Amino acid sequence: MAGISIRNLVKKYTPTSAPVLDNINLEIADGEFVVLVGPSGCGKTTLLRIIAGLEGITGGEVFIGDTKVNDLGPADRDIAFVFQDYALYPHFTVRENMSFGLEIRKTPKDEIERRVQAAAKFLQIEHLLDRKPKALSGGQRQRVAMGRAIVRQPKVFLFDEPLSNLDAKLRVEVRTEIRKLFQKYKTTMVYVTHDQVEAMTMADRIVLLKDSIIQQVGSPYDMYTNPENLFVAGFIGSPAMNFFDAKLTGDGMMDINNTGLKAHVPPHLQQALQSHGKTEFVFGIRPEDFQHDPDGDVKFTVEVVEPLGSDTLLFCPFGGKDYVVRVSPDLQAKVGQKLSFTYDPGKARAFCKETGKAIR
Repeated sequence: MAGISIRNLVKKYTPTSAPVLDNINLEIADGEFVVLVGPSGCGKTTLLRIIAGLEGITGGEVFIGDTKVNDLGPADRDIAFVFQDYALYPHFTVRENMSFGLEIRKTPKDEIERRVQAAAKFLQIEHLLDRKPKALSGGQRQRVAMGRAIVRQPKVFLFDEPLSNLDAKLRVEVRTEIRKLFQKYKTTMVYVTHDQVEAMTMADRIVLLKDSIIQQVGSPYDMYTNPENLFVAGFIGSPAMNFFDAKLTGDGMMDINNTGLKAHVPPHLQQALQSHGKTEFVFGIRPEDFQHDPDGDVKFTVEVVEPLGSDTLLFCPFGGKDYVVRVSPDLQAKVGQKLSFTYDPGKARAFCKETGKAIR
């Protein structure tokens, strides 16, 4: 096993083009599961391919363990790559697909068989070893691709959106298999996804990218409860955090969305705003941190009701913007109903309107 160190990394496709990755610095510990997440085009897959040696770099350094790998090809980096499209050989059986990489490394046949059988048993695909990929479902193909990586016993596993071609039920199943794989082998894993739910449920740490730079690195809990800026707060969490334009009115209250509706400002936010000299800011609160209260400060008219079983989402327009509130299904809210809410003041967040950065 080995950690990964990325130092001052820059990637451009031409000397005059904008950087695809701009001054990336990231330390991944030995045996850590890190998820790279962000919107399309943010550079996360490019970063993964650079770690793998499938892309060159414009500047900076990449280390796997103590070895600088800038000039090493993929075969010399001791990594295993699980591709989005599985990348199985269609004319090979499952057994042959899993063993091929070991054969070209001249691994003894009995050792190859031992590793293939062990990986197949772990992934529950022993009964598929003599089939070809065309006879497999999408979930089975993904397990074969994982098995091919496992038998390599690499220092680092790299996953490029491995669940994107699977249906919702299979995504949950294979996601669980990948976590089991990590718990069993404790090998360093770097996993790319655009799905923040995958990132939250799988990662030891999340690296969130946007516009070629890292926005925040942290545990799923830290990213959710202490976002560094408006983008992180809006990207992590489903549904996303609600944002209100707010202005202090000088009496411990704030005007919301310039509507004249006033709500209390939590003391910790008052202190932070005063220390930063801010009177206008963006007020953030997550959907689940509202509580229905007939005497509450915030009043919404329900436009859409989305029952989810264990809870219900209410979509409510207010001040020209749309907001989401997560409530108990026992509330039995109806479209067109006017409801009042309070919010958990300890969960509220404030952000600078000019820079988007969190005000702490």
